[in-house]
Amino acid sequence: MKVIVDNLVTEYEDEGAGKVLLFLHGWKDSLDSFNDIGSILNSEYRVIRLDLPGFGKTQIPKETWDLDDYIDFVGSFIAKLNISPYALIGHSFGGRIIIKGVSERKLNSEKLVLVASAGIAKRKTLKNYVFKIIAKTGKLVTYIPPFYFYRNSLKKKLYSFVGGDYLNTGALKNTFVKVIKEDLSEYARQIEVPTILIWGADDTETPLSDGQRLNTMIRNSRLEVLEKADHFVHKQKPREVSGLIREFLR
Repeated sequence: MKVIVDNLVTEYEDEGAGKVLLFLHGWKDSLDSFNDIGSILNSEYRVIRLDLPGFGKTQIPKETWDLDDYIDFVGSFIAKLNISPYALIGHSFGGRIIIKGVSERKLNSEKLVLVASAGIAKRKTLKNYVFKIIAKTGKLVTYIPPFYFYRNSLKKKLYSFVGGDYLNTGALKNTFVKVIKEDLSEYARQIEVPTILIWGADDTETPLSDGQRLNTMIRNSRLEVLEKADHFVHKQKPREVSGLIREFLR
């Protein structure tokens, strides 16, 4: 299904009936990320899955966006469909949008589901230091002698060292840098909405320690950990994740 939101052609899926569950996917992903969970929950709820701008079949913004732009977009989408979400469900980057949006009361729902949510500042490591250098200098560092003649292989090695997301962001590189630099810890502490945190025990992108920290920050929250699952726990264990969501929403 398509709709125009903030002058962007926006792709979404709307299935089932009842209380509305709005799903927000992670970075470099799409609404398809929630195919399995959606097909399980749409027998009890109205499940709406959205392609965020720049991903899936939704248009890429012409300008560089920050997190606030994505929050405003989701708010406009909700208004366009004239819905009142019973629950906001976000994976990784989608969790970022929810944490800040709800804490600022730009987004509202009765319950929150955060799956391997991003948004907690990483502790200082060599990896993060290298990423900051890349974020600030862009391609410039690879044009400095003697790096110039090895710039292509060097860029790939540097980017793979700090994480594949940066290398794969394409036209959204500047947006990616603006989005991930925000530490949402203080926003998380302002959330009072009942929240369930769902994590894979083997997550290396947003490690379990992030979930544990969020659990201490969000007052009315609980943390559920699934073994033998990583950052994409919702894809690897859709029945278990759906069961946790269903039980939490009742």
